[in-house]
Amino acid sequence: MSYRTADSLRSVTLDDVRGAQKMLSGVARVTAMEGSRHLSQLVGAPVHFKCENLQRTGSFKLRGAYVRIAGLLPEERAAGVVAASAGNHAQGVALASALLGVRSTVFMPQGAPLPKISATREYGAEVRLHGQVVDETLAAAQEYAAGTGAVFIHPFDHPDVIAGQGTVGLEILEQCPDVRTIVVGIGGGGLAAGIAVAVKALRPDVRIVGVQAAGAAAYPPSLAAGRPVSIRTPATMADGIKVGRPGDVPFSLVGDLVDEVRTVTEDELAAALLLCLERAKLVVEPAGASPVAALLSAPDAFEGPVVAVLSGGNVDPVLMERVLRHGMAAQGRYLAVRLRLTDRPGALAALLGALSVVDANVLDVSHLRTDPRLGLTEAEVELHLETKGPEHCAEVGRALREAGYTVID
Repeated sequence: MSYRTADSLRSVTLDDVRGAQKMLSGVARVTAMEGSRHLSQLVGAPVHFKCENLQRTGSFKLRGAYVRIAGLLPEERAAGVVAASAGNHAQGVALASALLGVRSTVFMPQGAPLPKISATREYGAEVRLHGQVVDETLAAAQEYAAGTGAVFIHPFDHPDVIAGQGTVGLEILEQCPDVRTIVVGIGGGGLAAGIAVAVKALRPDVRIVGVQAAGAAAYPPSLAAGRPVSIRTPATMADGIKVGRPGDVPFSLVGDLVDEVRTVTEDELAAALLLCLERAKLVVEPAGASPVAALLSAPDAFEGPVVAVLSGGNVDPVLMERVLRHGMAAQGRYLAVRLRLTDRPGALAALLGALSVVDANVLDVSHLRTDPRLGLTEAEVELHLETKGPEHCAEVGRALREAGYTVID
């Protein structure tokens, strides 16, 4: 099913972005630019965070949604709007609609984080859950639009949306005039395309680097093919950039204006989220942390000053807990170990004593006595430990073996 019109296929210009900036005055915040001493030391040049995680609704999505809905004709507004999103675009459409007095219906994947679902409803939208990935949810929303006459507000594949997101680029140039590299996460491509339109028109020397999760990287094969192509079953914890196919409008702009698209792993995303929380005191969702992941994985690849766009901060607390543990494990600061010991009084206390000698902090203990794999006098213990890094992890393992414990890899 296609919803392409002459308007939706037009290109995006600097004048469009400047017009969007005027429209968003008093609606979207001019978000802060914060320096990162840790990343600056790694890169060897100043690194700044553009904090769209502190935007209204917790992400940049309000910008594009508001510009798109504000540009509708009166009869289109009267028909209401419909959108599909894993969460951030949903909230942007819901708030923009409420501010403009337009009825909104939002389709979200069945696995969307509960905080995002609740927030979307609280902004006034009717929420319907459908599909497992955003692409399936998009199809359901488009069918709803065809059947009801509601205007479909695409999360990234429309010039007005891209122009709205491009206002982030104008703010970056105002807040960091000497910027040399801008690093931004890419899902469908609306934010990267908008920033590229604004920045390249005013500062063609600035390098723009897009970042995708390796498990949902549709842009590299699409750019190689010269057209948007779909990938099967995109998989990443970064639901904000979990998109299986680039948008037609942003794809052409990204292809022309974005200098490079890099990919990052789930471990790198987890480490980046942990860094934002610990070092910058910023709550950032995995998609928003993707530029930081790129900087951590290859700090020598970026000329400074660098601006990393933290695109969103709407992270599910349950996911946050898992990601933080994963990030700590990736940095050697969290160790899970299973071992066997003789099942006798005081054996567990002796084990914990051995761990205290090497200064390992025990977070959790699971003690198993009944299992066909175990001998009559054996018990199995699983320990979750907080450690100080890879060297400390190795030291803990050596200490356990030297104390006579059988460590099960």
